[in-house]
Amino acid sequence: MYTLSKKELGSFFFSLMGYLTIIVFLLLNGLMLWVFNSDFNIMDYGYAGLDGLFLIGPFLFLFLIPAITMRMFSEEKKNGTIELLFTKPLSEYQIIFAKLLAGITLVFISILPTIVYYISVYMLGDPIGNVDTGSVIGSYIGLLFLGSAFVAIGLFASVLTNNQIVAFIVAILLSVFCYLGFETVYNMDIFGSLNLFVRSLGIRYHYESISRGVIDTRDVLYFLSVIALFVMLTRVVLLSRKWQK
Repeated sequence: MYTLSKKELGSFFFSLMGYLTIIVFLLLNGLMLWVFNSDFNIMDYGYAGLDGLFLIGPFLFLFLIPAITMRMFSEEKKNGTIELLFTKPLSEYQIIFAKLLAGITLVFISILPTIVYYISVYMLGDPIGNVDTGSVIGSYIGLLFLGSAFVAIGLFASVLTNNQIVAFIVAILLSVFCYLGFETVYNMDIFGSLNLFVRSLGIRYHYESISRGVIDTRDVLYFLSVIALFVMLTRVVLLSRKWQK
């Protein structure tokens, strides 16, 4: 499984997709946080914080992660190499988890360089170090969980088709719905006393909860459940393909 995961990760960087994802994520974050005159500009906050990074990050991931995952299964199906995967001594779950791990690793590598932003904010604080480190750590954990959930969603989208563009679009739509859909329904206030429950079904609610700096087991279980759900759905599609043979 780990051999397949390393092979998958290596293919990202061999095709430059991995490098482009990391560069685009860091470049857009850097411009929004330090250069452009926007609501996210750290220098205009008036206090030491990385709120902008954790507000922008999820929206960048909504597009960048589908770009990573769109080829994971769709390319295998298009080239016919997915049949070779089934001949390996690996279960469907092992194949899926190998690709999931490769995607999560790339997300982690994308996030890691932003620690430089934290160091900069730490040094800019008055006095030095006047920054809510607990909240920053919680936000990083939340961003990693969110990215992992988007990878699982992207894998499911990729296994549905042999067209990478279709997989990309489906992954974006599913990710947007899971992140913003329930929040939108909550804001419409159409379910009365159930509104808060509806909101708690969305990724954004739990991401913002973790970002406060308190790691609640309910939030962790939620993200693990979302990942598990889409892993199981991906397996169902893989099995249905095998049954059709």
